[in-house]
Amino acid sequence: MSSSTASENDLANTKHSSGERVNYTSTENVHNFKGAASLESTGKEKSVIDTRSDNDTTTSDEDASGEITYPEGGRTAWLVVLGSWMSCFGSMGLMNCLGIFQAYLGEHQLQPHSSSSIAWIFGVYSFLAFFCGVEVGPIFDAKGPRPLILLGGLGTVAFLLLLEVCTKYWHFMLCFGLLGGISLSLAFSPSISIVAHYFHRRRGFAVGIASSGASIGGVAFPLLFQHASSNLGFSWATRIIALVDLVTFGLAFLLIRRRFPSKKATFDRLVPDLSIFRQKDLMLATMGIFFMEWGLFIPLTYLTSFALDINMSSESSYLLLSLVNAAAVFGRWIPGWCADRLGRFNTLIITIAMCLVFIACLWMPAQSKHVVNGGSASALAIAFAVLFGFASGSNVSLAPVCIGQLCRIERFGRTYATAYVIVSISTLTGIPICGAILQRCNGEYWGLITFAIVSYAASLVCLAAAKISHCGWDQIMAIF
Repeated sequence: MSSSTASENDLANTKHSSGERVNYTSTENVHNFKGAASLESTGKEKSVIDTRSDNDTTTSDEDASGEITYPEGGRTAWLVVLGSWMSCFGSMGLMNCLGIFQAYLGEHQLQPHSSSSIAWIFGVYSFLAFFCGVEVGPIFDAKGPRPLILLGGLGTVAFLLLLEVCTKYWHFMLCFGLLGGISLSLAFSPSISIVAHYFHRRRGFAVGIASSGASIGGVAFPLLFQHASSNLGFSWATRIIALVDLVTFGLAFLLIRRRFPSKKATFDRLVPDLSIFRQKDLMLATMGIFFMEWGLFIPLTYLTSFALDINMSSESSYLLLSLVNAAAVFGRWIPGWCADRLGRFNTLIITIAMCLVFIACLWMPAQSKHVVNGGSASALAIAFAVLFGFASGSNVSLAPVCIGQLCRIERFGRTYATAYVIVSISTLTGIPICGAILQRCNGEYWGLITFAIVSYAASLVCLAAAKISHCGWDQIMAIF
């Protein structure tokens, strides 16, 4: 699971060394698009493949022509990727297994409260993880990644340790929702942003490796929580997860190094720039990602409780979320490889269509009383977990680069941050809306699943419209 703001040097389109932006496959396609002039950039960047294992530079490099160069590898660069992987494991790995906490707390500490009320805790957590990114980006540029990772890591460990003393609803809201959400944003945002300091041509590959830590964490934490809570209790389960996070964030702090010099954090970069939505394709893409996040968090949050509802064992129910995240590892790598060849908008549209089909054809039938009584609901749920996990793996990883295709490279950081301020509203409201739907449907999941289907359908329409708006109807099949 896994998305937050980046610095000005973050994920965006690649360019020729002359400064012209490449549309991922060829410049020929760029000049065929309507509004191709908007893709022109004045900056200069240059990738330098560096196979050195020692002697890596850790400062900003420029060649004789004044172009910024990137190591594209070497010991220091790959150690930074490893550190980023560790931070993603500890931060987004937890977000990818919200379902286990939602299911456990709903059956134990928060049992007297409604599904909708409980969902607000996780909605606030997800909202802050995205919303705070607009402030984290400029701080990253000014202070570097290490102070942010330190604060985010300590905050994550603290909220996990405090969970054992939480007994009331507002305790969990402050601890999990508020402290956990802010800590996640502090830790995750710089972890992905720093990779862009060392890679340009191979940035997608490097970011894919780093962000896979989130999926691996989403596999490990549900298994660890289920085993520890069953044998040692909830308190020890959260303590053990906190210890794992302490180690991973500690390694991330030691391994991650900044490369580019500091930038002064100005006020205009701390607030969203809503003027970007005058650009029709950007507005449509943002709405597409908004609806995508609505649909994505529904299975991640409710699949475990759904499995318990269809009489799967607690062990198997927690395992479903691990299956989703295990499949998402391949769902990040393979679509990422395809995106460089088929186009990143095209690949995202295809994978969102796959998510829509899997929810409608596998998850919806699994909740049918006839299927449940017939004993095949568990098989459908397992198949859905694997296939949806693969299809949804690229939802978060491709969204930033799709935004990057629609803006100038030097405006990417603020454009992405502004877009995700809007998107964060979906993460705040989506989970509670589904909780209310579940309550109105008397605990049956058909309404919640229908909402997921509608959300993904709306996302598909908006993203397709964004591509058409940018490229034109005559280039509807273009690689973009």
